[in-house]
Amino acid sequence: MSQSEQSVGIVTPEDAFFDTPLTLNSGAVLEHYTLRFETYGTLNAAKSNAILICHALSGHHHVAGRHHPDEKAPGWWDSMVGPGKPIDTNRFFVVGVNNLGGCHGSTGPSSVNPATGQPYGSAFPVVTVCDWVRAQARLADRLGIDTWAAVIGGSLGGMQALQWSIDFPSRVRHALVIASAPKLTAQNIAFNDVARQAILTDPQFHNGNFYQEGTIPRRGLRLARMLGHITYLSDDGMGEKFGRMLRSGEYKYGFDVEFEIESYLRYQGDKFSDRFDANTYLLMTKALDYFDPGQRFDGSLVKALQQATAKYFVASFTSDWRFSPERSREIVKAMLSAKKPVCYAEIDSTHGHDAFLMTDAPYVAAMRAYLNNVAKEVAA
Repeated sequence: MSQSEQSVGIVTPEDAFFDTPLTLNSGAVLEHYTLRFETYGTLNAAKSNAILICHALSGHHHVAGRHHPDEKAPGWWDSMVGPGKPIDTNRFFVVGVNNLGGCHGSTGPSSVNPATGQPYGSAFPVVTVCDWVRAQARLADRLGIDTWAAVIGGSLGGMQALQWSIDFPSRVRHALVIASAPKLTAQNIAFNDVARQAILTDPQFHNGNFYQEGTIPRRGLRLARMLGHITYLSDDGMGEKFGRMLRSGEYKYGFDVEFEIESYLRYQGDKFSDRFDANTYLLMTKALDYFDPGQRFDGSLVKALQQATAKYFVASFTSDWRFSPERSREIVKAMLSAKKPVCYAEIDSTHGHDAFLMTDAPYVAAMRAYLNNVAKEVAA
């Protein structure tokens, strides 16, 4: 961190309760719900400097700073959000929200269903990116924000930024779509299904109602996370970090952990199963599968984008094979065909899909440059 960059410091989550029913894409209705969120920086008098950060599959509202001084790690995008950082909280009012169906404070499967007095579990309805955007729009209303200076997200968060610009065109001035895709390929849907099957077939899952049984489908969550984590990394990145290193320096001729990469993946799986909810994982991967903003426009993303009035920044990473640069170029091509202003950056990186969370210098510089221009618009 440079001398001009600082942390947002100690932050406190807030809860917004909504008692107006929300009808979901599935037809299900949430009669009332809570969204947990955090804010950083100060909303200006014109309420024109607000930025929404949309999280990815395993993300949440805690984007930057720490909840208490002893917290081990800061928010998941602390490298990008804070005073003097690309998303500069000296200039912007930044909002991070935990999406519906989440497991970090917003209403989700582990929340108590008022109709039964028990956790929703499998009764919690499937949610889509469109549902999240509508819920986020209600939060914006609550905060008095008519228009976002920018909506920003990576991966599944980028899909939300894109959907925002289509569903609420007058409320988004800039959309930053990072390491994302216009819709999932068959391969990506397949990865998600294998991950879900690991959870669904865990004997401790109990058809999604494991809370009442006092169990956690830990094995399924571990396997789902291990599979997902492989797809978030690049072959070169894994090779550089782990190669074929053996923990003991020699073959053991068995099936226990021998290679360092095996140890790393199991560690990641164990850590994830301690902090994430299995039902939420199922919901998030389904939201990914269903995302297709062109679907209701005769299958055309170009037609969908004709609704938009935002300016766009799209970024991809050369080693990302989960959402490859080709998928970002599809988005850019559709934007150009729809005659929308777009800046595109293809960043050299060895970090794979996870690169959107990293601090590769060209990536940080591109974000800073684009957001400097957004800040100048706000100040004008």
